[in-house]
Amino acid sequence: MQTGLRTMKELMQEKWYKRPLIISGPCSAETEEQMIETATRLAITGKVDILRAGIWKPRTKPGMFEGNGIVGLPWLAKAKQITGLPITVEVATAKHVADALKFGVDMLWIGARTTVNPFSVQEIADAVKGVDIPVLIKNPIHPDLELWSGGIERLQKVGVNQVGMIHRGFSSYGNTEYRNAPMWHLPIEMKRRFADMPLICDPSHICGNRSMLLSVSQKSIDLDFDGLMLESHIDPDNAWSDAKQQVTPERLLEMLNELIWRHESTTEQEFITALTTLREQINQVDDELMTLLGQRMKLSDKIGEYKKDNDITILQTNRWNEILERAFQKGEKLGLSKDFITKYFDAVHLESIQHQNKIMNS
Repeated sequence: MQTGLRTMKELMQEKWYKRPLIISGPCSAETEEQMIETATRLAITGKVDILRAGIWKPRTKPGMFEGNGIVGLPWLAKAKQITGLPITVEVATAKHVADALKFGVDMLWIGARTTVNPFSVQEIADAVKGVDIPVLIKNPIHPDLELWSGGIERLQKVGVNQVGMIHRGFSSYGNTEYRNAPMWHLPIEMKRRFADMPLICDPSHICGNRSMLLSVSQKSIDLDFDGLMLESHIDPDNAWSDAKQQVTPERLLEMLNELIWRHESTTEQEFITALTTLREQINQVDDELMTLLGQRMKLSDKIGEYKKDNDITILQTNRWNEILERAFQKGEKLGLSKDFITKYFDAVHLESIQHQNKIMNS
């Protein structure tokens, strides 16, 4: 896969991807002039590894700009030739894959709206079978990790060895501060399942606005993500799609220079010793918590027996409200958020109900 000044394999280091991996470019390839200028200004930053652009845009409603299609691929190819930056595009069909490969695209990614459809993912997987090209797959638009995992497995089963994940947030009903809620625990779970696979964050689609890009980017880095995909445009306010979430190449450089890239481990003995000690203390506390939770469930069992003998319902709303209120007051003093307290006690309450239900119906 020749990229002009360098090959994709030369770009990548020990693994098939480098870390941090920075992917940037406009939401959409609008004109040849826009693509060339964007690529040139991104290359000057010295921070961008791969140039991205939307060629086919799956839009929510008809009448919105859906991309220039295959017309934009020669513009990307020319930008690659001028700057030496490898290029990547989103694909949703086998034809998209064939067209992208014909114009020397170095990396493909599968979008969130495509990931939700196993038939579409399989079609793309079959189209890249036998092709030595990295393929990244975005999380599905709704929080379904099995769909995300399934898409990865479909690619792996046809022999794609260079597979990566992109976290772009999840759609949720109602107004929130994010365009797509990050739900960080979900990509963390995917990183646990696929420990050796790169996980890239797409703050542009999580935020939906440029003001939050820096903080969300740093959050992903602190969670050990392997790179970022950030949209950049020479004139963001007048972009044909997703104008609010794009930044100029120069602003992108400023942001990247402000970020603190952290490491998962170190060889500093003092740090290792201190961390080992603290982790062992956490293990001990966790053991104590498990023991206490076990004792709590035994008490719930006894309460269940009394309720059964006296024909009393399992759920006691007033008692549950009392427990939560006490927990909120105590948790606030201990520095625990109300959201955490609610989730924790909901889980404990549900387990207690299950224990009592077994006793009531035994």
